[in-house]
Amino acid sequence: MSGMTARLARLLLGLFLYGFTMAMLVESTLGLDPWDVFHEGLAHHVPLTFGQVVIMVGAAVLLLWIPLRQMPGVGTVLNVIVIGLAADFGIAVIAQPDALWLRALLLIGGVVGNGFAGALYIGAQLGPGPRDGLWLGLVRRTGHSVRVWRTVIEVSVVVAGFLLGGTVGLGTVLYALAIGPIVQFFLPYTEVRLASGAVGRSHVSSGTIQS
Repeated sequence: MSGMTARLARLLLGLFLYGFTMAMLVESTLGLDPWDVFHEGLAHHVPLTFGQVVIMVGAAVLLLWIPLRQMPGVGTVLNVIVIGLAADFGIAVIAQPDALWLRALLLIGGVVGNGFAGALYIGAQLGPGPRDGLWLGLVRRTGHSVRVWRTVIEVSVVVAGFLLGGTVGLGTVLYALAIGPIVQFFLPYTEVRLASGAVGRSHVSSGTIQS
């Protein structure tokens, strides 16, 4: 298997697992990550599935890259499509449990699995996801810190999603606290080492999720 083929395989596996673990969080009903609070809230008001909303929002965010002069990679484009399809597949096959302990297992498994999946496709180094590319572009164009732009964007989507009816709960807090360390733990085992200056490097830190 060639180096690029292996990277594409890793990318696609990571994106599929990322979408599937998003579905685990949805079915836990215990709280979603910031962007998925917005996706779920929006899905209550449009004739689209959760995964279709994920795709639609990803495509819309990608358009915002144009004035920021942010260039997408193949991973960026596949991110827009694959994660949403995988999320809808997961929602279709995962039964929502009644027992709280089963929902808690779905939540924990979803957060840990999401972190592993994020490390897989970040590690492929084929371009950031549309939402991460947005704040990366804003950081580059404005000179403000990553912390400022990520906080502004993620707080905004959580508030908007909550007002639209998205699920905010324990899972939202757990995800916010745990996802960075989980990705950072897995990334050394999944990251492709590229030669200095190689094309396709994502330039995304180990604490970043590229949804």
